[in-house]
Order: sequence, then C-alpha cells, then structure tokens
Amino acid sequence: MALMITDECINCDVCEPECPNGAISQGPEIYVIDPNRCTACVGHFDVPQCREVCPVDCIPLNPEWKESQDELRAKYLRLVAAGVAKAKADHVTIAGHDGGTGASPESSIKHAGTPWELGLAETQQ
Repeated sequence: MALMITDECINCDVCEPECPNGAISQGPEIYVIDPNRCTACVGHFDVPQCREVCPVDCIPLNPEWKESQDELRAKYLRLVAAGVAKAKADHVTIAGHDGGTGASPESSIKHAGTPWELGLAETQQ
C-alpha cells in the first residue's frame, strides 16, 4: 500500500527530503503523498523512511490505494526506469544521434534550449 499523510501533520519538513521517490510534497495546508510515486520505500529501504523520521504518528497506510509488495516493487522498477525517482522528473528525454538518456523536471527542460522527446513509450517496452 502507498502511504498517506493525515491532518495531524505539523509541517515539520522532515519527511519530504527522506522520500527516495520524490512522492512527498507540500500541499495547500499540509504535506501530501502522491500514491503514484509512493512505494513505501520498497526497493530502497526495509521500512518507510518518512514514518521513521516523523515526530508525530501521521503517516499511515492509504486504505484507498491497496498494493501488494510485488506491486510496490514493480512500481519502484517503473519509476527507476522512467528516471523519476528522487528527480521528480516530468519527462524522459531520449536523444537518438547524440546519445544520452536523462530525466528532469519540466521546468528544467523548458530552459535547456534543445529539442526533447517523450520517451516513456520506448522505455516501457
């Protein structure tokens, strides 16, 4: 299961940098966890690091996002293959003739000055 942050969050800022998948971000009032990126640290650690550092008990399993350990592991592998783990990448660039594959947030790509392609279809095949 992915994790979630309850309204007991005190916005202490310790959970966000601990997330290896970049799944935690500041929401309108408290921190939130993107269930599409949360693997409960499967693939990185034995236990979820956000839960380890949280000074209050506000990061339970998300009952609306049920996943097995195998599904979490598969999500982790997809995130790594797409290059989004920790980088919070919005796009994957695959350059044909120049070589190189990278991932970057869209805000960085906008200012790169070179054309880019969405390569997710190719990387998932």
